[in-house]
Amino acid sequence: MLTLSDEARETVAAALNAEPDADALALVVEVRGVNASGYDYDLYFQPIAELPAGASTDASSGLTVAIPAESVDRLRGAHLEIEDGGLVLVNPNNPSLAERAPGVPEAVLAAGIESPTAQRVVQVLETEINPAIASHGGRADLVALDESEMVAYLALSGGCQGCAMSRATLANGIEVSLKEEIPELTGVVDVTDHASGATPYYAR
Repeated sequence: MLTLSDEARETVAAALNAEPDADALALVVEVRGVNASGYDYDLYFQPIAELPAGASTDASSGLTVAIPAESVDRLRGAHLEIEDGGLVLVNPNNPSLAERAPGVPEAVLAAGIESPTAQRVVQVLETEINPAIASHGGRADLVALDESEMVAYLALSGGCQGCAMSRATLANGIEVSLKEEIPELTGVVDVTDHASGATPYYAR
């Protein structure tokens, strides 16, 4: 189960005590999606009586902590601590390639991004595209390259994840720049989980 440092427990307890019926609430921690650098998380209070079926609960810390069944393995060994005055979830687990790039054929994922063409894509992203979109907190990472079709699969993060303008940024900015530098590319596909673009706290 998830563990909490003493400081994190005190912070959560203070927030919990400000809620009505605090004794009837659990701290729910769940994985809500993935981004280019790892999992996205959500923390919230929920009545213990309304926890989803199969949720794993632990009250040994003096607080009831609940993890939905689908997040248990993804959070195994994780802990909450305080860093720079805020809650930080330290998680030893990382998304699999299939989780990072849903819909990408397994053979394409298995090929990796070490080929010369893939490394050219990475270089263009790092030297031209990411510095440009960093002004609004965005970042783009190559997660797979289908060299038979010459299609690059990208994951967007930061300000680009969940942004309503991300499609325009991809089509009119990122894809155009990549094709100018690497003419053999035929397409760029966004595999970002945009539904989980807002995170309540920094996750290391």
